[in-house]
This record gives sequence, structure tokens and C-alpha cells, in this order.
Amino acid sequence: MNVIICGAGQVGSSIARYLSSEGNDVTVIDQSPELIRKINDTLDVRAFVGHASHPSTLEMAGAKEADMLIAVTYADEVNMVACQVGHSLFQVPTKIARVRSQNYLQPEWADLFSRENMPIDVIISPEVEVARHIGQQLQVPGAFDMLAMADGKVRVVGVRCGDDCPVLNTPMRQLASLFPDLNMVVVAIIRNDKVIVPSSEDQMLAGDEIYFVCDTEHLARAMNAFGHQEPEARRIIIVGAGNIGLTLAQSIEENQSAVSVKLIEVSPERAKRAAGQLAKTMVLAGSALDPEILEEANIRSTETFVSVSNDDEVNIISALLAKRYGCERAVTLINNQPYGPLVTALGVDAVVNPRSITVSTILQHIRRGRIRAVHSLREGVGEVIEAEALETSTMVGVPLREAKLPNGVIVGAILREGELVIPRGDTRIQAKDRIILFAASNAVKKVEKLFSVRLEYF
Repeated sequence: MNVIICGAGQVGSSIARYLSSEGNDVTVIDQSPELIRKINDTLDVRAFVGHASHPSTLEMAGAKEADMLIAVTYADEVNMVACQVGHSLFQVPTKIARVRSQNYLQPEWADLFSRENMPIDVIISPEVEVARHIGQQLQVPGAFDMLAMADGKVRVVGVRCGDDCPVLNTPMRQLASLFPDLNMVVVAIIRNDKVIVPSSEDQMLAGDEIYFVCDTEHLARAMNAFGHQEPEARRIIIVGAGNIGLTLAQSIEENQSAVSVKLIEVSPERAKRAAGQLAKTMVLAGSALDPEILEEANIRSTETFVSVSNDDEVNIISALLAKRYGCERAVTLINNQPYGPLVTALGVDAVVNPRSITVSTILQHIRRGRIRAVHSLREGVGEVIEAEALETSTMVGVPLREAKLPNGVIVGAILREGELVIPRGDTRIQAKDRIILFAASNAVKKVEKLFSVRLEYF
């Protein structure tokens, strides 16, 4: 596949790394010589300095032969114009644009991105995606990661195994007998920053981060099995009234009327603007690093603290302060990926990385085959994929133990006609089943080929 990526920032470079490692022809464009030099030094891609929306630049990048254009520069307008030029002059089949400004995305302007006006196939709004991701996490206290799949019928959850985890040192094959009525499958264990796709004999150890797939209706019981019985928060403090913080507060107001929210914003102008857009949220103007502001927000009685300002250091330190004041759970947004493990080691419960979430959203539209959803775990250790099995698949009708799945792949759940099937060795996949699986990073390409070649692709 020939792909042009406009923008060599964190998201653009991450997408380039994913695609180039899988054998795609990738060209990266950016106006920054420094970023282009870094790309050329570290990745096997073609990269050059240029203005991403200029026709001559896109022509030089090979737009005439491109299968896809991904515009993720820092400027919304450049991203939109690059897609328009790619469509009008070069007939690029698929165009993806990152659009941050919510003004472009208001419902009353929905026709803006129609094929007749500005033909962009996929609009990615990172702030909205991050807010939605955090909102899902808040519904499952004790989880450091959580996403809904299969129309909400399946949850993929990441939890840490503490010293008091009831299933430590228990072989995977025994979990089914210990919890016979629990629809749950452990699909990945992350130990010392390395991923393990568990076999029947593997065990979980204290300190492991594990991902499991379960029936949404069984989620509370699954969390209990791993020693997590934390109640859902009723008092939340959000730091940062930018697009993420504001979107999250609005979502909580609309969907969780019993939850009390306070929003702290250091900019008086932004705090005033947020107060005008929120109906029930108390907005405090001040620094989240100021003990007086935290006391005014009643930090000692707050169950969950969410720091999503545009400053990593403020997010980290304010989260640590919140934990020190007795807040039960702290979730922090961090753009600088290496900070993540350090912060969780200091006691922050969950780290949210906007780049990883944005990359996951883009990958969903890049993966070939009947791929319905993709979620990238921990900066590339693997992907959780939801895909549809077609009649042409050699997997259909074959017991899973005989299906010859690639190494590093494990099936976590099967959705069949609206009913969830937890896979066992003798389970047979049927046509039109929706399969939720985990694939380690070195197996993703094999899974894509499995679903695009054997299962037919569009």
C-alpha cells in the first residue's frame, strides 16, 4: 500500500513506524527539517521537507499512485486542504484528516466534509477521542485501560495484579474451572515491558499488567476476580478546561447526572468560557498545583482526579498531589511517552497517551479486511482487533485448536447474532461471526493478511 503522511510529529511518526514495519511504501512530508531528518535517520521511509497542502509537494510525494493520504500536521486547515488537493487533483482513494478545532465539527456544519464539498473520508478529532476514552475508564475503577467493542457487548480491560490479587500464580487453564460461569479470557500479560500471549500453563505474577476480554454484563465479577472492587466515583476533579477537559465535563453532565464535577483551569479567560458552557460543573480559576485551590475543590473527599491540561509536568505533579491528599484514584494525560512507566511507579493509577489513542483510531481505517475496530496497546506491544469472518474463510467451521492461528494471536471473544461466545478449543467460528482477538505486534501483519486474503477484503 502506498501511503502519504502529512506531518512528522508524534502521531505522524508513529503511523509511519507502524506502516513501514509492515512493508508499506510510506512517504512523509513536513515543513520542519529537524523532524524530517529524525524520520530519515530512524525509519525506512521516504521523507522530505515541503508544504503538505501544495499540489507540487503532493505530486513529488507520489500522490498519483497513492492509496491513502493521512494529514496530521498541527494545522487543521493544512490537513483539510491537503485532503481536498489529494482528491481533486490526484484522485487519492482514501483521505484521513486530523481536525482539532471543534468549530469545524459542530452538527450544523455536518455537510462541510461531504464528497461534494470537502471530500475527507475520515475525520479524526483527538481531543474528542481522548475524552471518550477517559470517560470509559472512569466507569471501571481499578482499570488502567478500558474500551468497548462489539457494539458495547464486549469490554477489553487492562488491570494491574497487586500482591493481593486472588488469581496470582494460577495457571490459565484453571481460570475456567475457578469461574465456570464468568465469560472472560485473558489475552495479554505485560511483564517488564514485554508482552506475553498466555498459554494454558502461563501464570500471572504480582506487578503484571494484564488485559482481559469479557462480557459487559460480567465486568464487575471479572474485576472482582482480579481483586478490584472499587466503587464508581461520585466526586471528580478535572484539571484543564481545554477541549479534552471541557468535552469530558460535558459528557459527564449529560450521561452521569449523579456525579459531581469540579473543573480547575489556570487561565481566567478559559475558566470563564468553560463556566459559560457547563451547566452543573463548578469551575475554579487557579493552578492545580496550589494547595489552596485543591482544598477549595475539596480534594480530600474526591474519589477521582483527572489531569488533562496541556502541560505534562502539571498533570503529573497535580496527580501526585491529589494522591497525597487522599484522593483514591488519579488519571493523568501524558504526551511524553517515556514518562508513563515512571508515573505509574510513583502511584498514579492510569496514564492516558493521546498519541496512542489517535494512532489506534487511524489504524482502524488503515487495516484491511473486515476490520471493525483496532486498539493499540502500550505503544506498539500489540493490537486488539475486532473483525468479521466471511464464508470464504478457512477458519469457518474448524475447531479453534485446529485453526492454525499465527503465533502471538489469541481469540478473546466471538459475537454471534448478538450473543457472546467465549472461545474454547472446540469452538467453531461461523460465517458473519465478529471476532475480538489480540495480536502481538509481530503478528499483526499476519492477522491482516488472514482477514484480507482468506476472509476477502474491501
